Amino acid sequence: MADTAISARDTVSETPSMTRRLFSALISRLVIAIPYLWLLVFFLIPFFIVFKISLSQTAIAMPPYTPVIGVSDFFQKIGELSFDNYVWLTEDALYFNAYISSIWIAGVSTFLTLLIGYPIAYGMARAPTTVRPTLLMLVILPFWTSFLIRVYAWIGILKPEGLLNQLLMTLNIIDEPLIILNTNTAIFIGIVYSYLPFMILPLYSALEKMDYTLIEAANDLGCPPLSAFWKITFPLSLPGVVAGCLLVFIPAVGEFVIPDLLGGSETLMIGKTLWNEFNANRDWPVSSAVAIILLLLLVVPIMFFQHAQAKAQEQGR
Repeated sequence: MADTAISARDTVSETPSMTRRLFSALISRLVIAIPYLWLLVFFLIPFFIVFKISLSQTAIAMPPYTPVIGVSDFFQKIGELSFDNYVWLTEDALYFNAYISSIWIAGVSTFLTLLIGYPIAYGMARAPTTVRPTLLMLVILPFWTSFLIRVYAWIGILKPEGLLNQLLMTLNIIDEPLIILNTNTAIFIGIVYSYLPFMILPLYSALEKMDYTLIEAANDLGCPPLSAFWKITFPLSLPGVVAGCLLVFIPAVGEFVIPDLLGGSETLMIGKTLWNEFNANRDWPVSSAVAIILLLLLVVPIMFFQHAQAKAQEQGR
């Protein structure tokens, strides 16, 4: 009887513990499932919708493409889809040049943003602890103003009779106004200014966590400051460099507002080309094909890079 009572008591005590474990496992799976559900709803489903439109043909209708696939005639309409729009993109040099120009402008802008953002982030990370929140707020402060208004403000600064030319002429640095607006230089200025916080924040996060006693040890061993920076500081900040470059490069490739407002009519970027096809020409299938290729150009190399980085980390361990 005593053994039976002890066994029953153990069973009762184990039941709440088992319930807690099951509840904890359910919560952990739910936490993991939420990001995948988010990607499914807001990335994969829109991606397949755009991909389906890219396989359609232009039509004077609403929506301006055929076929419009319904539930009843799903399998019949699937056979009408084709890759003609992708073939068209390979035959027209405009799209190839737009992709190359966008990648080049985004790459140069990312490099300039890194050159400007790294010293700022390093100075913030080495600043006194009491000052860092204020410096961080100053970096985030431009986000409190509309992105469109900030880009429009650069028109007043860069135009021939703008503030920059007036200042330079007042200081007798130049004799006549500089032509900056409606050039690639204006686009670089706009992208670097607009996306600089996206470079500074991940760099600051990486540099703030660094153990600066390593620098002191290197200096004590006779390592010059510049050599210590390249051998210790920069390698340890590489995760922030990679994150910042991706956060700047990816949106800069498809940028539309800055090239449209600050760039000239000859500025060729894939964002403007996509907008013209979608709105001016109302060619939704071709514009969808342009968007799909742009997405693949950005996502596929990043996936390979992350895979190689994960393998390198495993080999390092």
